[in-house]
Amino acid sequence: MDNLHYATLAIIAANILVSIKGFNDTSFFERYKFGIGQIKAGQRERMVTSGFLHVDLAHLFFNMFTLYFFADVVINWFGPGKFIAIYLVSLIAGSLLALFFHKDEPYYSAVGASGAVTGILYAAILLQPGMSLFLMFIPIPIPAYVVGIGYLLYSIYGMKSRLGNIGHTAHFGGAIGGYLTTLLFKPDLIFTETLMVLLLAVPIIILFVMEKMGKI
Repeated sequence: MDNLHYATLAIIAANILVSIKGFNDTSFFERYKFGIGQIKAGQRERMVTSGFLHVDLAHLFFNMFTLYFFADVVINWFGPGKFIAIYLVSLIAGSLLALFFHKDEPYYSAVGASGAVTGILYAAILLQPGMSLFLMFIPIPIPAYVVGIGYLLYSIYGMKSRLGNIGHTAHFGGAIGGYLTTLLFKPDLIFTETLMVLLLAVPIIILFVMEKMGKI
């Protein structure tokens, strides 16, 4: 990790410090986690603070490990300022989508940087669509955009079936945040990577069509 950019290091450090505080202080964890009832009651800061809390060390490690692999792609294209902007926009977008889909569930709660990290992942895919990823137990490289689209479709399934104790909605919202912010910062991708822009938009369109039809 000798080439870790200071912007990535700062985000990882913030996640570690806040998460460790949450591990050791239940009242702190409960006060700053994402909670529909509390947010609707006025505690809107939870939409940001929850993105720096984690359930346990494994949860924290997986998110930070994923961020480490894709942060440099975004930083190399945009610089640290826009990288941090994409991270924060994706975090908030994840919380907003969770609030939208779970607004009638006052006891719904969640924590984790997954939404923000997924936003960075999708920004990296848009900026460098030729990337390939190696997944566990699969010995051949898989195009990053295939993983990205598949992950969003899996998230729709997870949202619909309430699969596991996972914030699929925040993952999806983070992906949307990363997607839109990247296009805002570099709109020429619409013309230079038209097919990729359209392909990554398909799961987003499917999600909102299903919501409109009452399927989620």
